[in-house]
Amino acid sequence: MDHVIRPVRTEEWPRTRELRLDALRDPAAPVAFLETYEQAVEHPDAVWRERAAGFSTRHGTRSVQFVAEAPDGSWSGSVALLVEEAGREDFFGATVERAQGHLVGVFVRPEHRGGRVIAALVAAALDRAWALEEPRLARVRLYVNEGNPRAAAAYRKLGFVPTGVTVPMAGDPSAQELECAIARP
Repeated sequence: MDHVIRPVRTEEWPRTRELRLDALRDPAAPVAFLETYEQAVEHPDAVWRERAAGFSTRHGTRSVQFVAEAPDGSWSGSVALLVEEAGREDFFGATVERAQGHLVGVFVRPEHRGGRVIAALVAAALDRAWALEEPRLARVRLYVNEGNPRAAAAYRKLGFVPTGVTVPMAGDPSAQELECAIARP
C-alpha cells in the first residue's frame, strides 16, 4: 500500500476539519455519522482545534485519530479510537461495562474504497488499542447503522462481529445502530 497511516497532529486541525466536512457530504453520511454537515460547518475553529488536540498523541491522550496519507500528502481517510473506561457513560448514555476501545468517524474517500485503506486504518487503531497497558482493553467496538450494509460488510471482513446490542439512531429512533466488536487477541 502506498499510504502512510499515522496519528493526526494537533496543528493539523484545518485538515481534520476539511476531511470531516468531506465525510459529512458523503451520500452515506446520514446513516454513518451522528453529526450533519450543517452542524459541523458551524463549529468555530476552537472546536476543531480542541478535537485535533484531543486526538493527538502529542498530548498524551489515549484516544487517537489516524489518517491515511497518500504519497502526494492528501488524506484518503481516517478513523478515531476512543478509549472508554469501565463505569463511565458512553455517548449513547449507557454505562461502559469494561474498558474498551470504540472506533468512530470511520471514513474513506470514495476513490479509495474497496482497497486496503480501511484495513490499514483499522489495523493501526487496533494496534494502538492492544498496546495500551492501562486500561487494558478487552475489546474494540463500533456501531454501524442497519441501513449501511456496505460498511457492515467491510467491518465483518475486518473481523468485527455483531454483539446483538442495538441502540436507536440519534434523530431517527425507528432506525437501529448495531454494535459490532472484536475481542482482544
